[in-house]
Amino acid sequence: MLGYLSAVVTAISMATFFGIVWWACSRGRQSANRESALLPFALPDEFGPAQQDGANRS
Repeated sequence: MLGYLSAVVTAISMATFFGIVWWACSRGRQSANRESALLPFALPDEFGPAQQDGANRS
């Protein structure tokens, strides 16, 4: 009985995973995915230009 329950839970989990992957890659999400992919580049730099190489020049 426990084996059947494990198989059912595994099948439901796989179906959920493939459903999320299908949703994330669907045509309706393409513009949101492109916008999200550019978010890391929209952040300001953490250090000024003089400190970006990690050298301590004080």
